[in-house]
Amino acid sequence: MPGFRGAGLATVSRTAVFRALVRDHLRPTAITVMPAESCAAVVGRMRQAGASSAIVTDRAGRPAGIVTEQDICRRMAYRAEADTPVDRVMSAPVETIQADDHLYRAIARMRRRDLRHMPVVDGNGAVLGNLELHRALDAASAATMDLIDRLTQDDDLDGLCQVKAAQVEVADALLQEGTPAPEVQDLLTDVNLDLYRRVVRLSLRAMAAEGWGDPPLPFAVIVMGSGGRGENFLFPDQDNGFVLADYPDDEHGRIDRFYIELADRMTRGLDAVGIPLCKGNVMATNPVWRKSLSQWRAQVELWTRRRTNSTALLADIFFDFRAGAGDPSLVRALRDFATPLAEGNTGFLRALYEIEAEHRVALGFFGRLAPTRIDPDDGSARINLKLQGTLPLVEGVRLLALREGIADVSTLARIAALGAAGVLNNDEQDYLRGAFHHISFLLLREQIAAFKAGRPVGNELIPAALTQRERDMLVDALKAVRDLRLKIRGEFGGDYF
Repeated sequence: MPGFRGAGLATVSRTAVFRALVRDHLRPTAITVMPAESCAAVVGRMRQAGASSAIVTDRAGRPAGIVTEQDICRRMAYRAEADTPVDRVMSAPVETIQADDHLYRAIARMRRRDLRHMPVVDGNGAVLGNLELHRALDAASAATMDLIDRLTQDDDLDGLCQVKAAQVEVADALLQEGTPAPEVQDLLTDVNLDLYRRVVRLSLRAMAAEGWGDPPLPFAVIVMGSGGRGENFLFPDQDNGFVLADYPDDEHGRIDRFYIELADRMTRGLDAVGIPLCKGNVMATNPVWRKSLSQWRAQVELWTRRRTNSTALLADIFFDFRAGAGDPSLVRALRDFATPLAEGNTGFLRALYEIEAEHRVALGFFGRLAPTRIDPDDGSARINLKLQGTLPLVEGVRLLALREGIADVSTLARIAALGAAGVLNNDEQDYLRGAFHHISFLLLREQIAAFKAGRPVGNELIPAALTQRERDMLVDALKAVRDLRLKIRGEFGGDYF
């Protein structure tokens, strides 16, 4: 089945770097030393281990600096006494990268900053290992370096605009070489989240230069919808918000003024680089989606208690969120608060079910494909695979996951967690995973083809253009989603619920 094939040995070098994570290429036996350790001792440990660098860490294991062979030559030799503390000659501050970041981003950062070593850290900032550029480059062919550079353009709007075109090219290469569609979507999401971070940095720099100063308090950008789930297709629109650290009520005018300005610049900048404004105004420019952590907690609690269509719609958008930029601890705190509010909350979950109940799959009588519309220009029957494929699948899985108190947000992770909880049996998990893979593959392939042909990129495809096998598999996939919806209706739609 397309989307499930493994890449052959002859093609791995072209795309492997875009699928690889930093953790798979770090040097786990990194030399770590304390700031007070002597230069002589550090050099001795490096020589004994055959290492070209040592990471200087604080007591919590977080990197404070780095000592490389170049530092030894430039700063230690003939200049520092042997017993000089290493923190006097180390390079600081030190660039770091998270272990779960994509390798191509690490390569780009190291090349741009002329770094040969970069400490790899976990979510708490503690050192896990060391990434060496020459080892990382082993995963990249010369042909991919241009794509890496284009995906990681310098932080200006002209450069970031080029990222979207390169993003499509990488997605096309990955899909042609058999990378499963969800992995391609994960990469697309990763690039888009990087665009969020870089546009925010650009906006803050411009604001500082214009006299706005630094952010008055910690904040985070949350990204919702397909970006929150890690399931972006080519051109998702913006679904975002701000979570601000708590502050006194009498400071609201001053603080909100800053973040209104930042939200306006961020959303306009994202629109300029190819992530369109949200037509439904689900953006940080809207005060509904721009709040302090305490305000968010109060709002989410209200949504889960006041079961109207409008509050259910807002909550339906909200629960698929992840950190996009800023302080991730604020996002974790919000997730830790929100997940238990939905768990077992029958009234709230039924309200969500009711606004989603009419989202049906593209199947008619006798299990045949049912078109969403007939194109008036060429008479072709077309199916909206988002509206009548991925949407009912994503919604159904999310509803079950919220009921079970599952904090995962990606559809595949939720399916796995529901299986572990005994909510879905092995067959149900297998069918739903297969449905998600195949529908995502068909939609992503169609979007790439439309982009390359200069046609509008949308969510429709023409079933007649598929092979017979692809149509049969699409029918099977939609049947699995329909069965999920029947299960949902039985568990959430009855009077006994």
